[in-house]
Amino acid sequence: MSEQKFIEISESSFVDSDYKVVFSKLGLTSIDAVFSFNAGKNLAKDNLARFRTRLQFEISPPSITVFLKRYDKPPILTQLKNWLSARRRVSCAFLGLRSANELAEAGINTPKTLFYGQQWGILFEKRSFIITEKIPNAESLERKLPDYFNGPTSAENLKLRRNFTAQLADFIRKFHQTNYRHRDLYFSHIFYSNSSEFYLIDLARAFKPILQRQRFRLKDIAQVYYSAPASLFSNTDRLRFYLGYVARDKLNCKDKVFIQRVLNKARRMARHDRKHDRPVPVEG
Repeated sequence: MSEQKFIEISESSFVDSDYKVVFSKLGLTSIDAVFSFNAGKNLAKDNLARFRTRLQFEISPPSITVFLKRYDKPPILTQLKNWLSARRRVSCAFLGLRSANELAEAGINTPKTLFYGQQWGILFEKRSFIITEKIPNAESLERKLPDYFNGPTSAENLKLRRNFTAQLADFIRKFHQTNYRHRDLYFSHIFYSNSSEFYLIDLARAFKPILQRQRFRLKDIAQVYYSAPASLFSNTDRLRFYLGYVARDKLNCKDKVFIQRVLNKARRMARHDRKHDRPVPVEG
């Protein structure tokens, strides 16, 4: 695979050189054009901040689905929090881009960025955007698990499920070995491809904590645990996942304390979801 080459097509707007013509045909040649573009599916949701918009649309050739995230006049407090996480001044769009690039360099699969840009005032961000490619031939674990999870409980399917769990544990362990923490590590943000590869998406909140790394590791693992459906992942499966994650055959005292903290956090998450009439994937 050839290395990506980005070119600046307008002030502080950079596009993958292979896609310059494609985006130009859509009129996407500047930040102003990107922020006035609405020819796509609006992915708005109730908990999406007002300064954020998301669109899904198709481009060709090649024919692919892309996602556009835009940040318009983000609140100063939000920006300051982002700078603190990144330990530098960075726009909202570049925060996720930076994390994705660093993780990709470390061998963690992330969505491919095709186009990005930012605009600054004297000190604070005015607006920024990023366009990423939909991960080819992949779905989130929340939407679709491999077929052997839904088929009969045969010896072959059990073997495949265990291999999947071991592969997932290895992927999360390698992710945490980068010192990154996701802070939103639910099944909805972990993708699995037809070629049996895992990907991480929605990396705008991912960061490398200087302090409390264990706290954020706990949060990530609790989110993985909580979002794994109880109907498909038994307690034994979850134990296998954890042993694979820590790369050990047996639990030690620290492991048992950590697991209990994960369970406690999952119970709090379940109570919160019940309070707001949301489905609870794992009973707590």
